[in-house]
Amino acid sequence: MARADRPALTHKAEDGPPSTEPARRAVEAVWRIESARIIGALARYTGDFALAEDVAQEAVAEALVAWSRDGAPTNPVGWLLTSARRRAIDSFRRRSALNERYSMLAGQLAEGEASSGAAAPPDRTDDPPWDPDRVDDDIVALMFVACHPVLSPEARVALTLRVVGGLSSEEIARAFLVPVPTVQARISRAKKTIAAAGVPFELPPIERRRERLGGVCSALYVIFTEGSTATTGDLLLRPDLAYEAIRLARMLAALLPEEPEVHGLLALFELTAARFPARTGPDGEPVLLEDQDRRLWDRSAIRRGLGALGRATTVGHGLGPYGLQAAIAACHATASSVPETDWERVVILYEALGRVAPSPVVELNRAVAVAMANGPDKALAIVDELVASDRLSGSHLLPTVRGELLSRLGRTAEARGELELAARLCRNARERSVLLRKAAALV
Repeated sequence: MARADRPALTHKAEDGPPSTEPARRAVEAVWRIESARIIGALARYTGDFALAEDVAQEAVAEALVAWSRDGAPTNPVGWLLTSARRRAIDSFRRRSALNERYSMLAGQLAEGEASSGAAAPPDRTDDPPWDPDRVDDDIVALMFVACHPVLSPEARVALTLRVVGGLSSEEIARAFLVPVPTVQARISRAKKTIAAAGVPFELPPIERRRERLGGVCSALYVIFTEGSTATTGDLLLRPDLAYEAIRLARMLAALLPEEPEVHGLLALFELTAARFPARTGPDGEPVLLEDQDRRLWDRSAIRRGLGALGRATTVGHGLGPYGLQAAIAACHATASSVPETDWERVVILYEALGRVAPSPVVELNRAVAVAMANGPDKALAIVDELVASDRLSGSHLLPTVRGELLSRLGRTAEARGELELAARLCRNARERSVLLRKAAALV
């Protein structure tokens, strides 16, 4: 379960203080569902993104103690907001007092007057801490701040998972197989960068929103992609990470219903995740598409994905990159088998995707579709052009596809060499084992 960073809690001893477990579960449940809304409301109230996240974490730590002692309140979200807001006010007062001392030492202002621009805001204790009419805008603004262009792609992903998804640093580090201090440093630098750049907590102007929305969608895409096919480690899938990206994409689609690419992104996630139950065997080994038991595919996810793809088509003027990828996924999701897949349509969609968002990976995937529709010889010509261009050097994907095509053409020795090369380049242990088995089977 996603949760905020917090101090470790212990179980009660016999005849000791009340157990902390009910409080822990209550806090985790509230934070899992409402963390984005809580931080968004606090960021709007304080005007300080980093402070909002800090005081929210402090309120969580306070809740673990208070709720263990007194039980969970009837309005847990309001309790957390009130506690965090109180801490924010204290922070403003401390800043104001410090600035007053600096002012007096410098002799620039009269005694007791705060330095200009740094005085504490009024203690608006009569203000409601929760404005339901602003909740949706708060969450969207939070996503745009976490994915601001001043941040690196890695920082956007870490900050999005932390402040919008509610994951702890430990959970983010475990998902991406990086050290916890690395994640903590990325988040800390990201918050400092946002503060230094003076990024306001607000929705971007309409004319810039679509441009900035690309960064938000890109961060969610990276999160989902890592969950659907892990780049490193011993697991092919990291479902928790993929499903978190789906949850955030659903939230974004609900808050921005007129943005076609958001619906296209959600459709892509749903249709891809629908195949998760059949993508690995009992031992965790990958199961190739042609060998998957399609009865295991999640039909509800397929229906949701097709519905989102339909909305992307309805509200837009032609599908964008995510929508086109979703349309390709829909071809697989609605086919009864690999031979029954409409490969001609898949080729056309990849050609369109190559024009809208050209990349060597798109071209490689087009080659796979061409092989299924028109034969491996034509596909190999596309792959050899990629080899000549040296645009995918270092990736295991290119020798993997080339090895498969050479095998279908009967060029066994060359195919084996390509698959062995792919295995050496592959960083995921599960994928590597499949590649080595394929190479060994080529006699």
